[in-house]
Amino acid sequence: MSRTGTNRSGEMEVFVQVVERGGFSHAARQLGLSQSAVSKLVSRLEARLGARLFNRSTRRLDLTAEGCAFYERAAAILADMDEAERQARRGEQPVGRIRLNTSASYAVHVLEPILPAFVEQYPQILLDLVLTDTVIDLLAERTDVVVRAGPLKDSRLVARKLGETPMWIVASPDYLHRVGTPRDIADLDRHRRIGFGYPREIEGWRFLRDGETVHASPAVSIQASDGETMRRLALQGLGLARLAAFTVRDDIAAGRLKPVLEDLAADDREAFHAVYTGQGGPLPARVRALLNFLAERGSVA
Repeated sequence: MSRTGTNRSGEMEVFVQVVERGGFSHAARQLGLSQSAVSKLVSRLEARLGARLFNRSTRRLDLTAEGCAFYERAAAILADMDEAERQARRGEQPVGRIRLNTSASYAVHVLEPILPAFVEQYPQILLDLVLTDTVIDLLAERTDVVVRAGPLKDSRLVARKLGETPMWIVASPDYLHRVGTPRDIADLDRHRRIGFGYPREIEGWRFLRDGETVHASPAVSIQASDGETMRRLALQGLGLARLAAFTVRDDIAAGRLKPVLEDLAADDREAFHAVYTGQGGPLPARVRALLNFLAERGSVA
């Protein structure tokens, strides 16, 4: 089909609005079109592409695998077009909305102190923060950037490393006074462990003994959905917790928490990444600005 007779950017905009607004009727109101017109445009797009983009039902509208891939590229193309026009008109700074999904620990201990500088530098960027430690689907959650600890598995994703942090096992002085301080891995069996309430890439706690890595999995007594809650539970004297060093340094310095098994856990580290979709292609200027800022100011250690 000839490209000259097809308003491809217009079709992309309609499709992206349907995805981001969650349905034809909401997209139609946003675009000032009738619901039937929006539905016909999407159907025409599907026919031209030779692929079904949505699984339709009376109650739900879900993206197919082809729809997810097309949405990712279409949204990026439209964002680049908007940015190109803005820069051509007035040379403006990056603008628009960024959804950033990050762990509560990173948000509290790293992001909050540097966020005022980002807002001052990019006043026309709307930052939408979502806090969760669990793994998410960036496309399904309409997320631009995710900050997470651990290895990168999904080949569709690209990462900017934000440093590595030691992982320390800590407890409150009150808890250690009541239960005792563990001196060896075997001592963990008589201690309460505060752990995550969902599966992680690396289960258990990692130790180095006689040059060999040992993973121990003491029974979890209390589960939490995020590392910051685990830290607060440890401060209340409820058990041992394995936490990122940057989240507990101040607590240790103030005597609110004490590290244990330091020699055995000295090699335990986790890398943090800012993760986004794509294969290294062009990024919207607003996303590129956030990634550069995090790489410069948002590192962990």
